[in-house]
Order: sequence, then C-alpha cells, then structure tokens
Amino acid sequence: MRKAILLSAALAAAATVSLGADVKTTARTQIKFEGMLGRMIGMFGGSKPQTATVAVRGDRKATLADGSGRIIDLGEEKIYDIDAKRKTYTVTTFEQLRREIQEAKEEAAKEAAEAGEQTQSPDEPGGPEYEFDLDVKETGATKSMAGHNARQVLAIVTMRQKGKTLEEAGGLVLTSDMWLAPRIAALDQVYEFDRKFAEKVYGEMGTMSASQLAALLAVHPGFQKAQERLAKEGAKLQGTPLMTTLTLEAVKDPAAAAQNQGGGGGLAGRLMRRNQEKPGTKTKVFASTHETLTIDASASAADVAIPAEFKERK
Repeated sequence: MRKAILLSAALAAAATVSLGADVKTTARTQIKFEGMLGRMIGMFGGSKPQTATVAVRGDRKATLADGSGRIIDLGEEKIYDIDAKRKTYTVTTFEQLRREIQEAKEEAAKEAAEAGEQTQSPDEPGGPEYEFDLDVKETGATKSMAGHNARQVLAIVTMRQKGKTLEEAGGLVLTSDMWLAPRIAALDQVYEFDRKFAEKVYGEMGTMSASQLAALLAVHPGFQKAQERLAKEGAKLQGTPLMTTLTLEAVKDPAAAAQNQGGGGGLAGRLMRRNQEKPGTKTKVFASTHETLTIDASASAADVAIPAEFKERK
C-alpha cells in the first residue's frame, strides 16, 4: 500500500471536527521492523529518518517534505497525496482507505498463517483471557528539546495470558519512551487532529503505512489492545511529548511454537524457518521514533493547500 498514515498516540472519545487553531512544526520520524515481520513487509533493515513540515489549519493537515507528501481534510473526508516532481496529486476518500487497510490486513493474515506466526486476538471467542500490566516510571532525566525543557517518562504495557507469566505462555510488551515538556497548546492541536483522523478511519495509531500496520496486526493482533491501554494511560500524564520512541517486543508461546515448528510452505514459511525464535524470550518486533524539532503557533492557508498549478492524477 502506498498510503502513509500518520497518527497520534491518543485514542480518546470523538469530538467535533472543526479545530479552530493553527500550528506549523517540523518533525523527524523513523520506523524499523525486525525479523520475519520486517521481511514480510519488505523493510529489510528499516527506513531512514524522514524530516517533514507539518501544518494544521482548521480541518486540514499537511505533512510535506520538499513539496511532496500528504494533505488530510477531515471535513471532506479526503486525502490528497502530493507529488511535487510531477506536479500532480491523487485523491483517496476515507472510505477507500478503510477498504485498503482491510484488504491489506487479510492478505497479511494469509502470509502470517502460512508461516505459523499468526497469534490469537484477545477478543477472539473461545480463546485465552489476557491481562494487562502497566508500569509508569519517571526516570529523572531531563534535556532541552525544541526550545523547551523535557523530562523522560517510561510507560510499559505487558499483555499476557491470565494467571500466567510471559515466559510461560507468551505475550507482548509495548514500551513508550517519552520526553515530555510542560503543556504546549499549539503542538497539542496536531495530536488532536491525528486523534480525530484515527477515529474516522479505523481507530488505531501508528507511524507506518497501511500495509505495514496490516502485517503487524495480522501477526500480533494483541498490539491494538496494548496500544489502546498505553494511549489511555499516556493521556493522564502531565505535559506534551516532544519525542516518543515506541517499541514492541513479543514473547512466543512455547505451546504454539511447538505446534507451528517449521512453518508452512512458500516465501513466508521459508522466512519463518530462517528466523526461528526461541520460545520464552523477548524478540523485538518494531521500534518507531517521532521527534518534534520546531514549533510555530501559526499556519497560513497556503501551508495546507494544493498548489494551483498541480493537476489531479486519476
């Protein structure tokens, strides 16, 4: 899938669409998938850091680098992907994006099942019950970022089978390493926009493409629940995040590993056999980092507009 989805860490209840505030920032983002999942989605070692200008004005948000990127319109429920080199843009509705995500998820689920990597969802009927443990730590570390003093806070969510440890039955560990500044109202507008976009499209966050997110949820469906718990608790913290590193680690269920040993056929099966993981040990699935570099509490109409000379490509 070519469509990039930039979403926030907050997943609260829906609000009105109109934001009524302007902000312009620069931000640097990087995401890296590991092991078999990384190979399934073609990352092969991860992506390079990308720096972009992010502007929010009214119902629109633009994320652009060298004139190319994406404009999201919440009122129109449309996404405009901008190609500065060709001076063209394409239009995708929110409904089309929902379908693309579902199709990508179904395709990734087939690959995951073939490789013996698909795990059970916490919501699956008849499946095991899961518990979530939360640990929030103020490390005491501080540093200056984007002209603000920030403090480091670690929030760790552990998903495990009820009454069992990670080592006994496997699970997921989702860690958010945040650098929080005192509340920055302008930057909060970006997070608020992302939250509303997430709710309108599918209600999950991440800084990844539709195909990447679909593969992740196919292999580790519990990621969504762990992330929702992390977002709920993170919203209670005082301050605005200037940098967040999100890390997902998985612990394979020994019983499931024995049942799926060797994987299936095809490409996914070969990748599975090549990347056997020892049950009971943590294996990194992915790590993503989003850092705000500059903040300007203003944005013009031009910052979120498609240049007049650009033509729609259908």
